[in-house]
Amino acid sequence: RQTNVAVKEHGGITQHIGTSRIELPDGKEVVFVDTPGHQAFTEMRARGAQVTDVVVLVVAADDGVMPQTKEAIAHARAAGVPMVVALNKIDKPDANLQKVRQELANEGLQDESWGGETIIAEVSATKGIGIDTLLESILLEAEVLELRADSSRPAVATVVEAEQSKGEGNLACLIINDGTLRKGDTFVCGTAHGRIRAIKGPDGGFITEAGPSTPVEITGLAELPIALDKLYVLENLDEAKEIANQRIQLSREKEIAKASHVSLENLFDKLDGDTLKLILKVDVTGSLEVLK
Repeated sequence: RQTNVAVKEHGGITQHIGTSRIELPDGKEVVFVDTPGHQAFTEMRARGAQVTDVVVLVVAADDGVMPQTKEAIAHARAAGVPMVVALNKIDKPDANLQKVRQELANEGLQDESWGGETIIAEVSATKGIGIDTLLESILLEAEVLELRADSSRPAVATVVEAEQSKGEGNLACLIINDGTLRKGDTFVCGTAHGRIRAIKGPDGGFITEAGPSTPVEITGLAELPIALDKLYVLENLDEAKEIANQRIQLSREKEIAKASHVSLENLFDKLDGDTLKLILKVDVTGSLEVLK
């Protein structure tokens, strides 16, 4: 990406899910969903694994397999997504590539050169070493998986992140799973429905349509969707409104059931106990999940 994402984030660690599209010299494209690696961001990593076709597990050559690495492996396996390992920071003096390979093998990710089935690409993000090889490895994995999509059908997309913007209202960052999303399309997404007012492409410019695997940002949402909500393009607005209303009703019923449930264990807490009510104010809905 040629961007130093962590520098712009609080505490110097990546806290938001970001998406970017890389175009290769042969015209092929790879779309990356960048999820935070810090241990606190389990929800976001699990979400990232659920919207991707291939997981690139970034492991530092000087640190090796960390608790969050094991967690990310578990998320990828739970989502049934194959993994390619990017062994990063190989230019550092304390890098120990063989030790890290052994640690990965202990987690069931054995290097192809060791007779295993996992592609381990040696890279240095800051120096740009091995990045082309990594991209080739991802495309090779994609060819083996025979990934296909139908661009002629109405779009189905997944919400990666959502936020409120002062100028543009509710925004949602999506990855299109299948079909083509067009400006003016009628949609339902979680409990939100409406028409797509505007679509921003991967480079931030406005576009009229976007095909499979494209990361986009949309406006025209009456309310904020939740990460991992599916967006479906429908024929008419009445149908979308009806589905959204049914979902709102179900959500209310669940909340009432949750609020009225009293067990012997929490009876005394409900009768006599000081409750500290908090309002959590965040910039994107993904961070809200982490805090909760």
